[in-house]
Amino acid sequence: MKREIVRELKAQEDISKAFPIMSQLRPHLDEQEYLELVGEAQEKDRYVMLALFDSEDMVAVIGFKPMTTLYYGRFIWVCDLVTDQGRRSKGYGEKLLTHVHEWAKSNGYQRVALSSGLQRKEAHRFYEHQMEYEKASYVFKHEIL
Repeated sequence: MKREIVRELKAQEDISKAFPIMSQLRPHLDEQEYLELVGEAQEKDRYVMLALFDSEDMVAVIGFKPMTTLYYGRFIWVCDLVTDQGRRSKGYGEKLLTHVHEWAKSNGYQRVALSSGLQRKEAHRFYEHQMEYEKASYVFKHEIL
């Protein structure tokens, strides 16, 4: 029998255990930089990291933060969402994102938004067709060297 549970990751040891999954989405980060960035985001930006466990196995991770802007009002920005490569297409991403929707609603936020890399076509289909997200804008970036 499956026993799926969502748990917030706060302790550095737990956050470190999520690195092998998160590195599948963020391969440019080594573990030390990952830990530093998560710690800083938790401290300064109210970043929340959740993991979905199937029995004892961590299978997916999501990171988000509450935000307020004039464009979206009060909303949740999903920074990171990844399911372990060998466990995709089993509904884990949907469960985590739905959990964030429920968290948002119970904490007074009206929307959930995210960005997804242009190359991630399968993720786009998931967001649009399965999770009923709509494309709202392009995200532009500029490197300051």
